[in-house]
Amino acid sequence: MTTRRNLYFHYNNNSEMREKVEPLYELAQAHQFNIVTDYKKANIIASIGGDGAFLQAVRKTGFRDDCLYIGISTLDRPSLYCDFHIDHPEQMSEAMTNEKVEVRRYPTIEVSVDDQASFYCLNEFSIRSAIIKTFVLDVFIDDFHFETFRGDGMVVATPTGSTAYNKSLRGSVVDPLIPCIQVSEMASLNNNRYRTLGSSFILSGDRKLTFGVVQDGNDHPTMAMDNEALGIQHVEKIDIKLSGKIIKTVKLKDNSFWEKVQRSFL
Repeated sequence: MTTRRNLYFHYNNNSEMREKVEPLYELAQAHQFNIVTDYKKANIIASIGGDGAFLQAVRKTGFRDDCLYIGISTLDRPSLYCDFHIDHPEQMSEAMTNEKVEVRRYPTIEVSVDDQASFYCLNEFSIRSAIIKTFVLDVFIDDFHFETFRGDGMVVATPTGSTAYNKSLRGSVVDPLIPCIQVSEMASLNNNRYRTLGSSFILSGDRKLTFGVVQDGNDHPTMAMDNEALGIQHVEKIDIKLSGKIIKTVKLKDNSFWEKVQRSFL
């Protein structure tokens, strides 16, 4: 990490957090890092908070694949994206002086709405009914009509996002070394008219997933990218695929993805 010197801190700018962050500024300056106030000039972006803060940091700084993201947790519970904890500066000091830092690469997905606006997600994209009524989606894999879904909604997760919303829907936890996306249902309705697979399924990173929103009076679904709502009201088609953007983070010793999963859930 010694070749990367421009460091940007991303955190909630309130008095409590500023007090916690101050020692990190001093630590960075002591190791001769340049602290920048414009993330576009940074080649290291440090998120301070928890996994939600890390997701926001990646989103607010444009899913940059030319820099290194670092998660610094301020929470007591285990974190999937945060490799460091604010109470253990010695780990950060070691990383700052290590010339051969191991880098972990997380895939992202790209979501296109009605062939217009495109967005990226690190965890997942979700779509659900905005009213107390089920809605209908035609599900296409590439150009093949796979099923017609009726229910509360769908979640499309990255491998790292497989431990989040996807897992609560009984989806599988997927190794992030596998380039793929996972599709999981929310309360599907299965009867003589509507029939779905009834379980999550995993698609190769080379495939494209398409949701066609059936226009039956419930065509204003609620959509979310990671932990942020998407403010588009009328939707007809959503295309989802694995993107070419890779989020790079520091990998510490004894801190692989599966060791994090074990700490979080077992």
